[in-house]
Amino acid sequence: MAEVTVQRYDGPDAAGMCEAFLPAYREVYAEPPYREGPDDVAEFVEMFARQATRPGFRVALARDGAELVGFTYGFCLPEDTGWWHNLLAPAPAEFTAESGWRTFAVIELAVRRPWRRGGVARRLHAALLAGLPVERVTLTVRPEPEAAPARAAYTRWGYRRVGRSQPGDDSPVYDAMVLDLG
Repeated sequence: MAEVTVQRYDGPDAAGMCEAFLPAYREVYAEPPYREGPDDVAEFVEMFARQATRPGFRVALARDGAELVGFTYGFCLPEDTGWWHNLLAPAPAEFTAESGWRTFAVIELAVRRPWRRGGVARRLHAALLAGLPVERVTLTVRPEPEAAPARAAYTRWGYRRVGRSQPGDDSPVYDAMVLDLG
């Protein structure tokens, strides 16, 4: 194995990165608890294209030599975001109020199995957040046992659970987490 390198892409450069990490996405999200198939992947590609137009959109990719081993991306929550409306127990208005640059949402953070538990996820996360002018970061994580290592990592990095979130009636329930940067 070569040394793993991490590179971040912003704005229009980031928007073109889906094809670069899509094989890794397919591999990681075929695993439990996700078990995504071709229809789920197609839906993801459409969603990524919409999300890539959001303010503050950025992507970070990890490579071992030429091989892509992990990825992450996110964007700033707009003032009219529905993100906090997905919480199963409503939060106070002062917590859910967004300015367009208050909160950065990490949408995906994934590392292929052979490179897990070696600090790649932490490096991807750090690259994604570097220099962001936001007060806090949010993400969601599945509550199933298979996601326990990710949830434990987020807690070590300073995230705290703020509730349970369900983005749609047919969606699974997630743990919503927040990292205060200020």
